[in-house]
Amino acid sequence: MNFDLKRVIDQVRKDKGIKEEFIIEALEAAILTASRKKFGANKDIEAKYNPEVGEVEIFQFFTTVEDVNDPDNEISLEKARELDPEAELGDSLGVKLPSNEFGRIAAQTAKQVIIQKVRAAERDMIYDEYKDREGELINGFVRRFERRNIIVDIGKTEAILPEREQIPRESFRAGDRIKAYVTEVRADTKGPQIILSRVHPDFMVKLFTLEVPELYEGIVTVKGAVREAGSRAKIAVASNDSQVDPVGACVGMRGSRVQSVVQELRGEKIDLVAWDEDIANYICNALSPAEIVRVVLDENAKSVEVVVPDDQLSLAIGKKGQNVRLASMLVGWNIDITTESKTGNLSLDEKLEEELAAARAVKEDEDDASEEYNKVTPDNIGIIPGIGGKTAETMREQGIDSLKDVASASVPGLTVVPDIGEKKAESIIKTAKEKLGE
Repeated sequence: MNFDLKRVIDQVRKDKGIKEEFIIEALEAAILTASRKKFGANKDIEAKYNPEVGEVEIFQFFTTVEDVNDPDNEISLEKARELDPEAELGDSLGVKLPSNEFGRIAAQTAKQVIIQKVRAAERDMIYDEYKDREGELINGFVRRFERRNIIVDIGKTEAILPEREQIPRESFRAGDRIKAYVTEVRADTKGPQIILSRVHPDFMVKLFTLEVPELYEGIVTVKGAVREAGSRAKIAVASNDSQVDPVGACVGMRGSRVQSVVQELRGEKIDLVAWDEDIANYICNALSPAEIVRVVLDENAKSVEVVVPDDQLSLAIGKKGQNVRLASMLVGWNIDITTESKTGNLSLDEKLEEELAAARAVKEDEDDASEEYNKVTPDNIGIIPGIGGKTAETMREQGIDSLKDVASASVPGLTVVPDIGEKKAESIIKTAKEKLGE
């Protein structure tokens, strides 16, 4: 092979960025494969690169014996001593083979082996470079589209932005610059697979880090971030310096910082939330811009009932429940919204609980009075079916104190009592007369 391998190795190293030892290993493997095709696969052949002459030298090894039974791998002592006067029985003797006698097939085989080895080395190198870049922001160019997935050129390799990781309704064209978040780097037989995302909450966090020096320097920290990509997001921030307002730092002068992030996210609305150690205050901040009247916490269930003014209900809940849903995801608590008047927004469980509580209160009142009202006396109107404790009390307020008063009352006179209609009044009067007769 009459060419300077030094120059080839150096050129491949510069063009591909592959370490020299990998290239030499590939060359040795390629020449060894070609040699076995040329000289025979059953021979003990080795290929070794000689940097001094810039050549891969090929050696066939023979074992020195008295009687040769395998000419491909054995040599007589007499012939061995012609090559090496100090040769002894059992020695392994290497004989250099000509490297310029390869045929077309052997040369083609060597070329294929070199290509495979170089590509494998490239894949390993790229994987090693990007495997530690998970969780980073990356820039690239839109290369092409495959089944609605975007193939992104990121320099030495290509990455994929799956359809599910794209912001709804955003569009790109081939050649457009694109920013994305590296969610996963995995090894594959065809090369490293680099998965990108533009909907991940940390994509928004990384964009803020680029725009807000206080975040980059650690003066302001992100405590949580949630998104419904393309629509709305919430990010909770806290300050390690009492003189720095975390929300103001992220908003920037006249909203310049947050607007840069909003523009990259295709107009997605971003709520900047001041994080607070007090969970009640944190929840109130998370539900901003709605005004909060009262917060009732259930720490065991990690649930909270938030009471808002009637006119703030829709603002607190948000469009299709989006505001309260994102707030709940951000703080990690289940949030129920209700109004001061408790109308129109109680959950089914809450309504049932109220009805049961009212029923229990009525029953308790009736039970407390049952002993007294079940006594059959002329003055006990409670023995009349249909007159409970509260009804009897109301009738007494109307001056109807005894069975005699009931028996002599008129139907219109009884219907003034709540819950007593004409038919019920007639029945009560009739029963009172019968009781008096007894």
